[in-house]
Amino acid sequence: MRSALFSLMLIVGLSHSVLFAANTDNAKTNIIFIFADDWGYGDVGIHGSTFCQTPHLDRMAKEGMDFANFTVNSPVCTPSRVAVMTGQFPARQCIHQHFQSVKAHIKRGMPDWLDPQAPMLPRLLQEAGYKTGHFGKWHLGSVGDSPTEDQYGYDQFATFNGSKVNPIEKGGLASVDHAEKFIREFKDQPFYVNLWLHEVHTPHLPQQRYMEKFKHLGEAEQVYASVIAEGDEAVGRILRLLQETGIDDQTLVVFSTDNGPERSTDERDHKGQGLGKFYSVGETGGLKGEKRSLFSGGVRVPFIVRWPGVVPAGKTDKQSVLTAVDLLPTFLEVAGVPLPNSYQPDGESALAAFKGSAIERTKPIYWQWRGGDHQDFTWPTLGVRDGKWKLLVGTENQKSELYDLENDWAETTDVSASHPDVTQRLSDQLAAWKNELPQTPSKHSLSKARRKRM
Repeated sequence: MRSALFSLMLIVGLSHSVLFAANTDNAKTNIIFIFADDWGYGDVGIHGSTFCQTPHLDRMAKEGMDFANFTVNSPVCTPSRVAVMTGQFPARQCIHQHFQSVKAHIKRGMPDWLDPQAPMLPRLLQEAGYKTGHFGKWHLGSVGDSPTEDQYGYDQFATFNGSKVNPIEKGGLASVDHAEKFIREFKDQPFYVNLWLHEVHTPHLPQQRYMEKFKHLGEAEQVYASVIAEGDEAVGRILRLLQETGIDDQTLVVFSTDNGPERSTDERDHKGQGLGKFYSVGETGGLKGEKRSLFSGGVRVPFIVRWPGVVPAGKTDKQSVLTAVDLLPTFLEVAGVPLPNSYQPDGESALAAFKGSAIERTKPIYWQWRGGDHQDFTWPTLGVRDGKWKLLVGTENQKSELYDLENDWAETTDVSASHPDVTQRLSDQLAAWKNELPQTPSKHSLSKARRKRM
């Protein structure tokens, strides 16, 4: 009897160990990164939105973790996405604004597309045996003879603002349809999926069913809340599919957005399909600045992580300082893939934080912005965060401001005058970092027309 009981206990113990291993087996963990467009920190229900409803994201946070100190590495879309793809600050690729036209790129000192030979998250996972897919927005190069998305390490893709191979519409939930199909096809092997949503970038394309739901709101808020709801619906569809396919416990899902919110203007007119900027009324949750600003409202965005059995449920981390270049080393550690020997990451793995242990950041965070200083909140062109301190510098107006983020999360009070030593130290760090940056783009990131001029 005692022997039988011992055997039963052993079996139960082994079963528990196997289950735990299945939950944390790095080599078999699926990764889904949902990247929305232009959402403010305050556009999520759990962050106190005054008019938007995000029940699926709220549920995701309840079943996972909400990180309050996550920032992207640019206040606009293209460089923000470059940071995710490469794990390096976008200035290392000479990318500091959005991709537009060859003429604009030359004027800005930018390449025509993200260099496909640069370190690339999807390729590293693909080489490790992952099936990789990218669905939705691209905006990493779409002019002339730009590379197709598969040259960056994707097995399947369907994009807008991309190479025009396998194009999809901006509006609707076509990108989610493709992502769902991909997940169903590869549910029995490790996969990595980028689901990069159009919502809530202009043009706004609200669905009638949501317009009816939010008809009690003012015109601009009604449209904006409807588009936010569509993005939230995409999250709900992915979470539901993971449960239906039985791979919920072995899948890490991360939600974030590429920069802070666009703010409303009086532009009621619009060209072509959709509605214009009048309906851009996103909320920063009280943070200073917005899209195109290195202040907190432009770069601190929602960041929610869910992985049943690994990520603690219902926890908010207000201590760990995370940023977009951390995603590459984090996702590789989740997958059990070592960083290449020759690769120099600007980020560091946040897996310990995902598992519930607050981490102390060891690397500074740098920002560069060359989009003009025509508004009060867009004057900073460089920024650095090191520890609790964040310094913002304007190269045109020779202005700088220092913030103590431990005591001033919303960046309301400049303390540079009372901490000149910190201001000087961070200024020196910024200058040294700037001197490291390349002055010209790689030839592999230039169109044929530009290469002929070299």
